[in-house]
Amino acid sequence: MALSRFWTFILLLSIGYVLVMLAAGRQYSLGTLINGVQGEALVVAELDTAAIHGTAMMAQLRKAGAVGVTSGDDRYVLSSTGTVKLTRGKQPADGLFATCRNTIMDLWLPLIGYLTFFCGLLNLLIDSRAMEKVALFLSPVFHRIFPDLRRDHPAYGFMTLNFAANFLGLDSAATPFGLKAMESMQEDNPNKDKATNSQIMFLCLHAAGLTLLPTSIIGYRAAQGAANPADIMIPCIITSFVGTLAALFLVAAKQRINLFNLPVMLSVLLISTIIGVLMAYIGGLSGSDKFHFTDNLSNGMLLGIIGLIVGYAFIVERYFREKGTNMFDSFVHGAKDGFTTGLRVLPYMLAMLAALSIFRNSGLMGLVMDGLAWVMSGAGVDKEVIDAIPVALMRPFSAGGSRGFMLDAMKTYGPDSVAGQLSCLFQGAAETTFYVVALYFGSVNVKDSRYTLGIMLTADLVCVITAVFVVHLYF
Repeated sequence: MALSRFWTFILLLSIGYVLVMLAAGRQYSLGTLINGVQGEALVVAELDTAAIHGTAMMAQLRKAGAVGVTSGDDRYVLSSTGTVKLTRGKQPADGLFATCRNTIMDLWLPLIGYLTFFCGLLNLLIDSRAMEKVALFLSPVFHRIFPDLRRDHPAYGFMTLNFAANFLGLDSAATPFGLKAMESMQEDNPNKDKATNSQIMFLCLHAAGLTLLPTSIIGYRAAQGAANPADIMIPCIITSFVGTLAALFLVAAKQRINLFNLPVMLSVLLISTIIGVLMAYIGGLSGSDKFHFTDNLSNGMLLGIIGLIVGYAFIVERYFREKGTNMFDSFVHGAKDGFTTGLRVLPYMLAMLAALSIFRNSGLMGLVMDGLAWVMSGAGVDKEVIDAIPVALMRPFSAGGSRGFMLDAMKTYGPDSVAGQLSCLFQGAAETTFYVVALYFGSVNVKDSRYTLGIMLTADLVCVITAVFVVHLYF
């Protein structure tokens, strides 16, 4: 219900706002909202060449051609239609049509590929009975965090693979595992339209995104010429760890789950120890060695997981024969399920991303950002923090949009500045909240997400606050 209202409100408010701006003469054209492309120059006015015919400006425009003449923030370009276009700024996001096209070409089709492959692997886990063993092994801990699920529930195995992929920064692998976990829990859901407690707990932990190896962030920093691109790793681990604990305790408090028991506390201690050991080892490496090690570790772990699944299935191949199948056919059967899941999630992805496109291009989101920056400035917040806030605000809505703000902050203020470091933390330690809710609940046709969105956004806020403190302490 919360997601539905959010979607409705941002659409209606954005459309209403842009129409008011058009009537007030502050919005030149509505075409950018429909046909525009992100990064294109925004046309704010068109001038008749008759008004400047024979002037020095006209001579400059003819000489400049398509490049145009720049004056401050404005650029004048002589168009082929005989008018002079005045452009100012760039379009913040793709228009509606471009968003629909790019959602399918750049997001959905790759997702179909990931789902098809990894769901095939997951079916090998199921048919080889490995998932049952994983579920039983993890049940002492998981049953206390997900008390509504039986002790041998197959979702435990799927969730473990999802958390492991997130831990290693392998988002493409994490999504298929997570969607499979949601489907597995949905089978026991007595009210198919309403999210269960276990689904909410899992999704909040997934969105908190405990990350050990933020390889993509390190790569972006290296491309921007950071002195030590990998120095963001430890702050990112700390921030995402605090955010994950916040999500865990917030959901547990809401669901009245007692986390202060031996299995859960030992698990938290074990994870903390693993993180501490790896942080100590990675901290002793040089800048280039850090990136090389983390990249090989994350990708090596993924290859190791694939090898273990296939290797174990080969060892117990008799289980496949008992079912009248073989390993390859089992993989193909699971891959077909992944493809079906991909078809089911497309409308939910498209609906959310199209609404966010209109929200950003209407100017309403920019207004919200400017207002928040003004409030924070008045409250005495450091300018360096305010300079990075656009990344934090955009992150729950759009990974691509927040990535653009992050890169812009590093270009403008430097990758080693407080704003540059902080923008990287905001990007690496949080998740695209609204997209995740739409995708995961959409995959199982859940319409009422209950309090999921509120807790996920609260965990995002905890990550933002933690990131600010960590940056000032660490750098």
